[in-house]
Amino acid sequence: MRRLFSILLAAVGILAVLAVAAVVYVTTFFDPEDLKPRLIEVVRDQSGLELALEGPLTWSFYPRLGVGVEKADAWLPEQSVREDESFLAFRRAEVSLAFAPLLRGEIAIDGMTLEGMRLNLERDETGRGNWETLMERLAERSEAAEEVLAPANATAGPVPGGQGGLAVALNIASVEVRDGEVSYRDLNSGHELRLEALGITGSNVNPRSAFPIRTTFRLIGHDDLGLEDREEPPRLTSDVSLEGRATLGLAERRYQLENLSLSTTSRFAEVEGEQKLTLKGGQLSLDAVERRLRLEEGFLEATLNHTALGASPLPFSLAFSMETDLAEETARLRDLELSSEHGLGLSGNLNVVGLLEAPAYDGQLRLAPTSLRPWLERFDSLPAMADADALTDVALTSPLRGDLSQLELSGLTLVLDDSTFTGRLAAGLDGQMLDFELQGDRLNLDAYLPPADSQSEIPSLAGLPGIARAHAAEPGTLVPAEWLAELALDGQLRLGWLAMAGLEFRDVDLALQGADGRQRLTHFTSGFYEGDLAAEGVLDLVRDPIHWQLTPRIERVRTDEVFEALGDEEAPLRGRLSADGELTSRGNTWPELKRHLDGRIAARIDDGAILDVNVSRELCTAVATLEGRETSRDWHPDTRFDRADATFVIRDGTLESDDLQLIIPGIDLGGEGWLDLTSERFELRAAARLVDTADAACRVNPRLERVPFPVRCEGSLSGDSAEWCRFDREAFQSVIGEALRDELGRRAGEEVERRLEGALEGLDERLGEGGGRELRDALRGLFD
Repeated sequence: MRRLFSILLAAVGILAVLAVAAVVYVTTFFDPEDLKPRLIEVVRDQSGLELALEGPLTWSFYPRLGVGVEKADAWLPEQSVREDESFLAFRRAEVSLAFAPLLRGEIAIDGMTLEGMRLNLERDETGRGNWETLMERLAERSEAAEEVLAPANATAGPVPGGQGGLAVALNIASVEVRDGEVSYRDLNSGHELRLEALGITGSNVNPRSAFPIRTTFRLIGHDDLGLEDREEPPRLTSDVSLEGRATLGLAERRYQLENLSLSTTSRFAEVEGEQKLTLKGGQLSLDAVERRLRLEEGFLEATLNHTALGASPLPFSLAFSMETDLAEETARLRDLELSSEHGLGLSGNLNVVGLLEAPAYDGQLRLAPTSLRPWLERFDSLPAMADADALTDVALTSPLRGDLSQLELSGLTLVLDDSTFTGRLAAGLDGQMLDFELQGDRLNLDAYLPPADSQSEIPSLAGLPGIARAHAAEPGTLVPAEWLAELALDGQLRLGWLAMAGLEFRDVDLALQGADGRQRLTHFTSGFYEGDLAAEGVLDLVRDPIHWQLTPRIERVRTDEVFEALGDEEAPLRGRLSADGELTSRGNTWPELKRHLDGRIAARIDDGAILDVNVSRELCTAVATLEGRETSRDWHPDTRFDRADATFVIRDGTLESDDLQLIIPGIDLGGEGWLDLTSERFELRAAARLVDTADAACRVNPRLERVPFPVRCEGSLSGDSAEWCRFDREAFQSVIGEALRDELGRRAGEEVERRLEGALEGLDERLGEGGGRELRDALRGLFD
């Protein structure tokens, strides 16, 4: 045993002497500067780079064997050496070998260090990068490069049978890049990016198994080339950190990064505050041969700061998995789960084609029931609404498809509080196209409009992305004219029930079309208070001011129910209203529309009554007074009529009619009048005549049937309807005076004719029969 121990000590001593002798020989008789020409030549042959080694090559022997190179630059073949900025440069590079494996006949790289690396990447106006030629040449010469760089007696693994030369163990204990910088310039887009303070660390780097790796850098971006020279602040500054366990399948060109963790803290020049983002993933795989990228169990967390997102930072998280095929230009996002504050939950999946050139997508979208009110408050866009619970229960689900210009929800189911809509909705992302076909059960539009007594300034939804242009209108305007002038519109809406402006509509069917500055109401029908509504119209936004045209039609609508729905007071009129007409106007405010309204309306009311006024009672009482008697009949408080009709001509907001007619049992009432829509003042002058019919209001002297009884109505639509109409006594006195004069003239004529009858008979004998008749007719004419 003691002898064996002595032999081992002697062997160790001999190895130590040999190692010391080798170090003395190498440092004394071998100059590492002699390797420079060979290194420059190998690099030129294999890559085309022109290498300049300005610093010394140095050996290191303790604690490990290694070689170092200082201050090196490399230029691309098309570059002018020494005149152009070098493509690649570094301050120092060092490679060291582990000593113990050398004793076992293996080459094990103990460490690789690269300090002060500078890499300049540039894409020209045609889109070709300056690195592409280098990569193509390296791919062509990869096998030759391996033969040149590998030792003459080294193999890539253990030597079979233990024979042969040294075995290269591809297991690098430590890889480190310090203080690196990468610049990227795109001459086509004018953008410039730079990675500063680049650091990369890895340990136990091995192509056959996973190893930990970590990199950090600062990303700086400019929108214009040369901004840095002008000392302009960068548009983007981002601190980036990436770590995980990497697997390098060099032979298959398949790379994996497990337990991925990417963190960024970014700052934008035009935005205050920091934007924080963290991306984690179970496994990120890249197949460089088939050009496929895959991320499993991805999870993104972000906190965003922007004035458009509210005063406080907006947090959200997104869980997903991703598959990308760059050769086919396709991508799939699966198991999407977006969540944020206030219970927001959005899920679905997305498929993308034409990924690099013209992306188009389709998939499925689901929004869990949530309240939109806190989100609108965050965006300072919650409008004043009559119902405080409006927008508190919103959900949707739909397939979706689209591209960079438009989005379509092709099978939409939307729950909006108490309403449910189904159908299709498509919109242009620039706000210039809207196409929809929707069916809904009910919609209380009044709940989403401002309360009637609201005087405060109402926030607008214009702050929300996608609809800002639709609200770019001055306060008080009826429609967003600038947006509608550029909108291509094709829409259909069907509703079982609609509440608007206090009125109820049933079985609503609406169709809209528009383009080139003209929006058309091509179809509108609705049930309306036991009757029907229909209309067509045109909105011409090319003209200034904008012009409106409407052709309405009303059939047998209950007027009393409409009046009661519009206000708390009882209706002044009851009946079945039918009307049709053609209306035009111009302007974009309600006062302008009323002031410039022109057109024609023909209206008729059947089976109606004027409430709280009985025209029959007034007329019959007046007749009884004239005849010296009193009426003892019990009168109904209202004026019931069979029909009322009129034709209205509208000029500059004033309705005029000269053919007003009201048919009351036993009474005919006709007249003329006007209504000013701006002031809401009106005046009506009518004349009532008693008619001897079976259902006459009262029995009168036949001579009074010809006497018109004048009625005058005037006032304001906002006034008390009970004070609108009255018996026109002055006009009536004038009519009675004319009637009395006519009656006295008739009676005087009869008396004269009786007294002259005998004389006329005598004259007939003397003058002849014809002469007497002519004289009688002439005298009668004097008293008629």
